[in-house]
Amino acid sequence: MISKRRERKDEHIENYLKTSGHNDPLFDDIYLDHNSLSDINFDEIDTSIEFLGRKISMPLMVNAMTGGGELSADINEDLSSICQSLNIPMAVGSQTIGLEDEEASESFTLIKEKDLVRIGNLGAERSLEDFKNAAGMIDAHAIQIHLNVAQELFMPEGDKDFRGYYDNIKNLLSQLDVPIIVKETGNGLSKEVSKKLIGAGVKYLDVSGSGGTNFIEIEDMRDFVSDYKEFYNWGVPTAKAIIDARSLSKDVFIIGSGGIKTAVDMAKAIIIGADMTALSGEALRYLLLGSYEACLDYLKDMNKRLKIVMALLGVKNIAELKKVDYKLTGRLKDLVD
Repeated sequence: MISKRRERKDEHIENYLKTSGHNDPLFDDIYLDHNSLSDINFDEIDTSIEFLGRKISMPLMVNAMTGGGELSADINEDLSSICQSLNIPMAVGSQTIGLEDEEASESFTLIKEKDLVRIGNLGAERSLEDFKNAAGMIDAHAIQIHLNVAQELFMPEGDKDFRGYYDNIKNLLSQLDVPIIVKETGNGLSKEVSKKLIGAGVKYLDVSGSGGTNFIEIEDMRDFVSDYKEFYNWGVPTAKAIIDARSLSKDVFIIGSGGIKTAVDMAKAIIIGADMTALSGEALRYLLLGSYEACLDYLKDMNKRLKIVMALLGVKNIAELKKVDYKLTGRLKDLVD
């Protein structure tokens, strides 16, 4: 069973690099006015924010991706080193295999001594004890509870019983002594789901919308019997998920993820309601198809380009960026209530 889990983790990484990436997070449906009288000194633009009690360099984190497979230790070592050098947070992939296999846990524990915001990750079905152990495994500053109904349904060996997730989340909120981030896995948090989670007391939401890593397609590639292409577009587009969640609460901390590839995407996500953003697939692509330096340069350049966007809009910090006016067009305008 453990060897199968390791094999599956490696297949997820390999299949991600083959995915079509045709889903649309709908950031192109957000229109921003150019500011020709930008009263800004580029060198004084501040992209830093506070997250989990620490000042980070920009509103971006490397999101949950991997752990436990043969490739995972090297990937997590490289990504955690990159995140440390850039002073941005990193979330590990699901730690289930690390709880069940001591050898596999090493691909997670290696980030424990890194000087960065470390975020753990487990599924909503896991017990309080499992979450405590997962947090301890990496000395986590927070832990993600991931909701992956779609992925499990299309995973050949996936779980099909999703009862009790909501009640378990409420129990974890009252019992766990580290902050909890409830996170989708690429199909987006709907307005109704976000409302339920906020009502339960969730303070951090990662919308993980449609438009980024497509686990339905990734799992379909592992299934040589069935063909589920009709479901590849399933999910709530990232931009809609952010707007919907923000409309419900001004206090919940929203992480906009799912199709964040550029600094313009990052800026738009923040303007429409996210407090910070996250990416995973693009970092993985630069790392595996390029190099450590290529991935580092890509993420470093995101910060420079975010400053360019902010200069074009005439804002000098993230608080001002959040107040920029915008208009919705196209499909997004039709979808938002």
